[in-house]
Amino acid sequence: MDTAGDTALFSGILSAIIIGGLAGWLAGKIVRGGGFGLIGNVILGIGGAVLANFALPFLGLGFGSGFLGSVLSAMLGAAVVLIIIRMVKQV
Repeated sequence: MDTAGDTALFSGILSAIIIGGLAGWLAGKIVRGGGFGLIGNVILGIGGAVLANFALPFLGLGFGSGFLGSVLSAMLGAAVVLIIIRMVKQV
């Protein structure tokens, strides 16, 4: 058994959930109208983090690689995802 690998995987997933939840909550506060509840905000934040991970370097932007940089980029991505979801729901 590879317990070190399992611990690293669990730690990575837990970090993604914490950062995603914080980013989704912040995006819900920034974008008018609130978020989608705790679970929805976590999913939104993780999706935003994935979006920001690909889009920001392509645009030449970055917030660093630490915790704060990860939260800021994930929040920006989550806000974009939230705005897109709202635009689609209005159509």
